[in-house]
Amino acid sequence: MRLLMIGDIVGRPGRKAVKETLPGLKKELQVDVVVANGENAAGGTGITQDVANELFNAGIDILTMGNHVWDKKDVFTFIDKEKRIVRPANYPEGTPGLGYTVCGVQNTKIIIINISGLVFMPNLRCPFRTVAEILEEAKDITPNIFVDFHAEATSEKIALAWYLNGRVTAVCGTHTHVQTADETILPDGTAYITDIGMTGPKNSVLGVKTDLVLQKFLTQMPVRFEVADGPYQFNAVVIEFDELSGKARNIERIFNIEG
Repeated sequence: MRLLMIGDIVGRPGRKAVKETLPGLKKELQVDVVVANGENAAGGTGITQDVANELFNAGIDILTMGNHVWDKKDVFTFIDKEKRIVRPANYPEGTPGLGYTVCGVQNTKIIIINISGLVFMPNLRCPFRTVAEILEEAKDITPNIFVDFHAEATSEKIALAWYLNGRVTAVCGTHTHVQTADETILPDGTAYITDIGMTGPKNSVLGVKTDLVLQKFLTQMPVRFEVADGPYQFNAVVIEFDELSGKARNIERIFNIEG
């Protein structure tokens, strides 16, 4: 089977990139299921019900989130009911929403876990121990387990991949919006990449208008960031895996499909 994971979708340009790119890409790569990080999909931070529906209608099956999950207050009206959205699982017990979800694809079950890093990120529960707890819960459900690790530090991402080597199908990093060139299959069959990258405005600083970011760096004064416009880029990875064993066979980067 093949799973496509799309890097952080940023604002309207990112949603446009998905709608224009995804249908043809799914057909070309014979993709069975599509996961995307949507924590920046609504105006650059957070998500709304309308934006989520727009992305589901474009062909995305599961949306993962991150540290901006709560930025749009509309999220509290639907996140408990929407099983196709997962927020970081290491938020405290009782937090709205799901930390992982199970989806069915061609009589095969797939688990998608969202987890947040701790280095330079909000102080949540230990991501390593949290994923281990989920794996204990999921051990009799399916071997096909994909982790979106929304984290800043490359060392933390790499360490989690080695911790989960052979226990999950893939660990894919999100959050930094810059795609890394280190995709690999670890020795025990876990696919890994430090960061999938960004799907959003190409001529920007991580999706934000360049003049605003420059103003911030040059003056050190508060600046209200806005999503850039213009041409978009589409970053993703496609992972081929054996659905019986849950082992990854191949991981391939998709870099800068432009429009």
